[in-house]
Amino acid sequence: MNVLFFLTPKSEVAYVSNTNTVRQVLEKMEHHRYQSVPMIDVNGRYVGTITEGDLLWAIKNEANLNMKEAESMPITKVPRSRNNKAVNVNAEVEDLIQMAMNQNFIPIIDDSEIFIGIVKRSDVIHYCYKHMK
Repeated sequence: MNVLFFLTPKSEVAYVSNTNTVRQVLEKMEHHRYQSVPMIDVNGRYVGTITEGDLLWAIKNEANLNMKEAESMPITKVPRSRNNKAVNVNAEVEDLIQMAMNQNFIPIIDDSEIFIGIVKRSDVIHYCYKHMK
């Protein structure tokens, strides 16, 4: 069984572009009530994961706690605290288990490194639980 069994497709995932501003990313995260979201570039490639903490520290340190400055601050200026690795679509379920221990979601990419969706930690845990019985 490969990761496609668990895939939440890109069309159903809240993600941000690396061309967004800090304020745009904050608004999207607030709307969806997510603590972290995948970030992709203009070609659709996975760039990394941005978290609430990353944004908070950037607003504090770079925008002087000023949301007006955050409107023009590119998200690419925000240092990221996590380096969530992406997994190729051809990976096996076993490859996900270790990653799910440390990440809320695992970004999935195709052979061209294009972001195609995520696998949620809860889906991996559910799979493991069913197979323990």
